[in-house]
Amino acid sequence: MILERAMNILFTLDSNYIHPFKVAMKSMFLNNAGESLTIYLMHSSIKDDELADIEAFVRHHGQEFVSIKVSDESFSNAATTMHYTKEMYYRLICHEFLPNDMEKILYIDPDTLIINSLKSLYEIDIDGYLFVGAYHETMPTKVLNQIRFHEYDLTNYYNSGVLLINLNLARQRINSAEIFKFVEENGGKLILPDQDVLNALFSNDIKSIDEKLYNYDARYFHLYRLKFDNEWTMREVIKRTVILHFCGAKKPWRDDYRGSFSSLYAHYENLMNSTKY
Repeated sequence: MILERAMNILFTLDSNYIHPFKVAMKSMFLNNAGESLTIYLMHSSIKDDELADIEAFVRHHGQEFVSIKVSDESFSNAATTMHYTKEMYYRLICHEFLPNDMEKILYIDPDTLIINSLKSLYEIDIDGYLFVGAYHETMPTKVLNQIRFHEYDLTNYYNSGVLLINLNLARQRINSAEIFKFVEENGGKLILPDQDVLNALFSNDIKSIDEKLYNYDARYFHLYRLKFDNEWTMREVIKRTVILHFCGAKKPWRDDYRGSFSSLYAHYENLMNSTKY
């Protein structure tokens, strides 16, 4: 089993997502007090003053920050359009940019809240798997995704927003050129590019984890309650769920958001805004 003292956490984003990124980090720092965290940020265009602000925020909470700026030259052979940007590749080939002696890292989308300890997720035995991730069994699009990728015989369609990545195995088995080629050849049928690539190429190399604990889709609070005989009440989610994921187009930092967890998000957003450093 791979074990590391500090937890390595990866985010990838551009300047438009700095605000929710800081909210996610605030929730993570508060609910992982006493843990040693190193935050890695992969980006290509975040400005120096923005990076300085992020670093100050992280260090104010007693944690480490590492900025990894990815140049356009690194993706000269990658298929990109206005919809498929180079940032979508970062989580899948992060092993090419991270330290060679790092064994694993936990990728988290910035549109999340981390409301309990990450330790149980980070310490899952990943040996023999490229990734640890969750599939959203509650999602009504599950069958559609299986039809879209019928030639790959997908049993599950995994969400790419939370991934524990086995960097040792990724260095051996993931080739960025093959990913770029797949996107170029299949671009017409990719709806969620990074997620579609993850499932088409690596679905059989993903170890499944409980979505309700580690990648709870905030859109489906009422569906979770119905499906699991009212076990997953709001109280239980706050008590047991580690990562709350605000999937989809409607985001909780926008004024028109009316989701079930709007008050919880506003709570952490207010805490982030009031942080002095």
